[in-house]
Amino acid sequence: MYWLLLIVLGLITYSLVQRSVARITRTPVWILWSVLMLPALIWGVWITAYGEKTQMPPGLMFGSFVICSVLYWLLIQWGRVEPSEKAVPETESNGSEDAKNATPALPLRPIDTAEEERLKNCFPWSIYYLEKIEYLPQAVVCKGKLRSNPEEAYKTIRGNIEQIFDDRFFIIFQESFSGKPFFALVPNPQAKSTARSREPVTRPGIALVLLLLTLLTTTLSGAEFAGVTAEKLQADPAVLLQGLPYALALITILGIHEFGHYLTAKAYKIRTTLPYFIPVPFFLGTFGAFIQMRSPSPNRKALFDVGIAGPIAGLVATIPVLLWGLAHSEVVKLPEASGLLSFNALNPRFSLLLTVLSKWALGSQLTPQSAIDLHPVAYAGYIGLLVTALNLMPVGQLDGGHIVHAMFGQKNGAAIGQITRILVLILALVHPGLLPWAIILLFMPLMDEPALNDVTELDNGRDFLGLLSLAILIAILLPVPPAISQWLNV
Repeated sequence: MYWLLLIVLGLITYSLVQRSVARITRTPVWILWSVLMLPALIWGVWITAYGEKTQMPPGLMFGSFVICSVLYWLLIQWGRVEPSEKAVPETESNGSEDAKNATPALPLRPIDTAEEERLKNCFPWSIYYLEKIEYLPQAVVCKGKLRSNPEEAYKTIRGNIEQIFDDRFFIIFQESFSGKPFFALVPNPQAKSTARSREPVTRPGIALVLLLLTLLTTTLSGAEFAGVTAEKLQADPAVLLQGLPYALALITILGIHEFGHYLTAKAYKIRTTLPYFIPVPFFLGTFGAFIQMRSPSPNRKALFDVGIAGPIAGLVATIPVLLWGLAHSEVVKLPEASGLLSFNALNPRFSLLLTVLSKWALGSQLTPQSAIDLHPVAYAGYIGLLVTALNLMPVGQLDGGHIVHAMFGQKNGAAIGQITRILVLILALVHPGLLPWAIILLFMPLMDEPALNDVTELDNGRDFLGLLSLAILIAILLPVPPAISQWLNV
């Protein structure tokens, strides 16, 4: 199982390295990827040689991580591309990936002298006092001093600029790392004058084919969870239908999660694809589902709402599915070792929320000496709970990363993400099943894409919901405290 997770981790890590650092260094991506994967490989060899019960020496575990992290940074620096060679500036121009990739060879001055004078007139001195205009590859950066409410300033200046340039540019308003708000004009590849703006975003045919394939692969996995062997399947193909409850439950949970994102994005008129499922013919039958947003969020409010809609919708679907599945599960004797994926003898006490739900569903059957043999529907609900927790991690481009970015700003959100990565790594020492998560988070970029208006802060209601989402994450990952365990008799 560990090596399967390692393969998945390797694919994800390679994609992240290619997207995040390939454009800023000449060091080959495969070398950077190899260095990042070395600690996981060392840990995998240790588990294979000595088993999961034998704990790896802390010096080897953390030493490999520290050495490889330093080597990774040095390799990036040795091959670093000079600022003048970059296609897109990192700190000043933060448009969408589509905007960066669509126009790789713009002239240094994307506007002429006459347009520059008209651009200067778009900044009323009483709202935003413009001090200078800088020309960077693929961006026109306007720096000055904010003299009014950020939301009013963005609305006014964006309106003025669009009167001159229409939708030729994305108008981005964000804070520099020194905390000073600036405007950046980034070419819009989806402008009305481009063919790309007329390309269909939603492709229902592809989404439907992936959904049907995922239904098949999850049904196969569900049948295996239900105890269907190859011999039984050959004797009677109809037994495959025993995997259907698991498949339907899991697809429902994942689909509701992604449609939470999709419908919220559509409400803010963000161009986005339909949810695409990822079928795999082994393990859980799927690696989840995703949507792709093809235009940036208009503001931090939209970034927050789109980010939190998926986990909340998914959790609302997960809890009743999990409760029904737990109620139809069997209570078994607690084994000496039980991991996060020990579906036949799951110890729910690693999670406060799972413990409460298990006690609610099973009542007095669940005692301190018992574990749970999960019903296939409970498998789906339990996976939905883990998916919710992973997505709520406040790191980078995960839903939780978008949430803390919208709440605290991009810079503070990145700092929270760094702290989270360290805490999950420490928690993995107690629960080794979290180790793959810790590795994924460690190598995931801390910065996500900014909203167009990335300065205006959220209201108190959304701040409360954001804190509530973090509380849900803690409730899923926090082991049940002894006092509550005694009270519940679990």
